[in-house]
Amino acid sequence: MKIRGVEIKIIRGDIAQLKVDAVVVQSYGRAKPVQKTSSFKAQNLIHAVVAEDGIPIDDKKVRNACAHALAVARSLKVRSIAFPPIGYSPDGLTLTASAKILSQEIFRHIREEKHFLKEIDLVLQGEEDFMAFRRTAESYLNHIVNSLCQGPFVTVDTIIEVEEGIVLIKRSNPPFGWAIPGGFLDYGESLEEAAAREAKEETGLAVTNLKQFHTYSAPARDPRFHTISTVFICQAKGEPRAGSDAASARIVKLGAWREMEIAFDHKKVLEDYLRSR
Repeated sequence: MKIRGVEIKIIRGDIAQLKVDAVVVQSYGRAKPVQKTSSFKAQNLIHAVVAEDGIPIDDKKVRNACAHALAVARSLKVRSIAFPPIGYSPDGLTLTASAKILSQEIFRHIREEKHFLKEIDLVLQGEEDFMAFRRTAESYLNHIVNSLCQGPFVTVDTIIEVEEGIVLIKRSNPPFGWAIPGGFLDYGESLEEAAAREAKEETGLAVTNLKQFHTYSAPARDPRFHTISTVFICQAKGEPRAGSDAASARIVKLGAWREMEIAFDHKKVLEDYLRSR
């Protein structure tokens, strides 16, 4: 696959044997300087810190590690770089999460940063892991390039009011955490249609009385890409049931989100909503 002149390959093999300008390796603890080593055929070794002492691997650390590795590659003016599945381990992220974060960060870097890259290799050794990673990464990158490539990306979010409070969903994809239900606008769809569709897909609830609350557009509000979200307030009846990319859904009393891990800028959104009441 080629994105803006950069060839992205998903390879089964030994990353140490690749003759590329730089290879990324996972590190634990403090960041290490770029190294040259005889055990790798690459010219440079870039360390990506995925966990610190006593702090487990999480999606934020892995995302930062990927972004750091790409920034170092830019500083070295490398034209080819190889990544393992960053963050993937029994005590870390799933292979799917690793594939999506790498895809997101690669796309963001190619799209937003000045770089010298001509080739990015994503390398796995085991046949089963290779097939699963390739399936996820290729599908996700194709979706970004062919469906979402014109950004900034338009999204919607819904504050669903129920009798006991509001509905939050726990995300099953990075960035992880609790969030108000929402997602990307589809081509040919109105904001209201998208808000109702995403609410239904993620919570199983049919919402009514959709009213625009506010639009949030800060470039850093979403760690994946620059997204502009219009937030709606609406009502629903019944018990939420997780669906789509939601791992779970629950009703939260007003203000209770302050003690929860909230994704994106949704804590600010909820505080704005609370003040408006």
